[in-house]
This record gives sequence, C-alpha cells and structure tokens, in this order.
Amino acid sequence: MDSSVSETYGEQEGSAYNGHCKCLCYHPLFLFNQFGDLEYAMLRRGNKASAKYWRKVLEREIEHLLIRTVGRPSHKPKVFYHNFQYQAKSWKRARRVVAKIEWHAGELFPRVGFIVTNLSKHSKNVAKFYNGRGTAEQWIKEGKNAVKWTKLSCRTFKDNQTRLQLFALAYNLGNFLRRLALPKPVQHWSLTTLWEKLVKIGAKVTRHAKYVTFQLAEVAVSRNLFAAILDRIARLAIPPPLAAGHGA
Repeated sequence: MDSSVSETYGEQEGSAYNGHCKCLCYHPLFLFNQFGDLEYAMLRRGNKASAKYWRKVLEREIEHLLIRTVGRPSHKPKVFYHNFQYQAKSWKRARRVVAKIEWHAGELFPRVGFIVTNLSKHSKNVAKFYNGRGTAEQWIKEGKNAVKWTKLSCRTFKDNQTRLQLFALAYNLGNFLRRLALPKPVQHWSLTTLWEKLVKIGAKVTRHAKYVTFQLAEVAVSRNLFAAILDRIARLAIPPPLAAGHGA
C-alpha cells in the first residue's frame, strides 16, 4: 500500500496544496497484492496525509507507531516493524499482516507499507523477501507511465474518482496480460514495454474472401513470439458448455 501524487490545475474540486509534494494535487492511495495486481484505489484530496483513511483498512493496528518520537530527528531513517492478525470481511479467516513504518528526516509523515503473508519469518525478513519481488512504488510508477492514471482532468472530485477506477481497470488488464499470457523470455517486460511493442503497434490489414491477414513489423515482436502470446491468451478462454446429452 502506498500513496502517489496527481497534479491538478485550475478549479478542480478537491485540489489542495501538498507540502511534501510541493504542488497542487490529489493524493490517491493504492493497494496491491504480491503479483502487482491493483486491489484498491482511493482518490483523496491533495492535503491528506499519506496515512489518512488507512484506518478503514489497517491503520488502527499501528496507530502507536504513527507518532513522531520526541527529540531531534535522525539523519538516517528510523524503521519500525509490527506484526498482527487481520481479517477483512471478504476473507474466510484471519491472516498475518506485517507493517513497516519508516520515519525519514525532513518528512512530516511516516512512510507506511503493509504485507499480507503466510510466511513465518521475522517481520524484518518478511519485508526483505517481498522487497525482492517488487514494491508498491514500482507498480505505481508503471501505472503512471503505462496508463497515465495521474491524469485526472475532470472538474468534479466524483468524476475524477470514476476516472481513477477506469485507469485501475486498464492497469489490471495490462498486468493480467503480462502475468498470464507472456512467455517466460519476455515476462520481465514492463507495462510500458508491453504497450509499445504489443498493443500500440501499427499493422497492415489485408482482407481476403475467407480470412484476414495482419502484417506486423517483426522489429518489435517476432512472428513466433506473437503466435505464442495469442496461444496463451486462447488458453485463458472459458470453454463452451457441453451440448445436451454429451456429458463427460
């Protein structure tokens, strides 16, 4: 879970100056799972702190760590970990949650991250393990670059919240394609690379009586790679129901 900044212009409803980001903006909140899928996106007013509204999710469990310690701030980040059990309404059972709270010099509010896991390691080691698999900051950066989800140009706050949800849907469709349909040699592609090489690509369409031919430049995606991706996409389709009298 992490927040981001979406700069605003003109008289956009909910726009406010954020001292940390040093601009007029919205301050959306994003929640990812370990695969980079976006589970939750909330649009917030620009002057809301990073931890604002986390109470609706997990904040009350770490409230005692969100108060800055007395004394001169350290030049090195102060990092705290907290471990607890949590059960969302949609979960069948409680799960282990590891929270990481970082206080950085010159920053008014802490940076907070949550990991839902079944690992039994020490909290610090759990955070280290998941850091190697990707971070919320990297996925937010992909959302900014690939689907431009910080481009919230509507006038009303409600319309921009809807726009953010549409961006979230576009991001997840791209991430599902990357995780489920890309062959192993290109699974490292970012969403931006996926967009530029596979989606935003020109083709010459030739129509015949019985078929349609798409002629693509192999400089971006080779014939074999393109065919492999199409084959993996086809495998994701739900099989048609069996006809009556032809049960397995």
